[in-house]
Amino acid sequence: MTRSYLPLNSLRAFEAAARHLSFTHAAIELNVTHSAISQ
Repeated sequence: MTRSYLPLNSLRAFEAAARHLSFTHAAIELNVTHSAISQ
């Protein structure tokens, strides 16, 4: 059985967006663009 793992950066983006309830604030915290978070 092959396992696929979620990339760590994606997990960090998800966690930050959930915590802030905002893609914009998550992007600022992670120092990336808004579109990088919302993809």
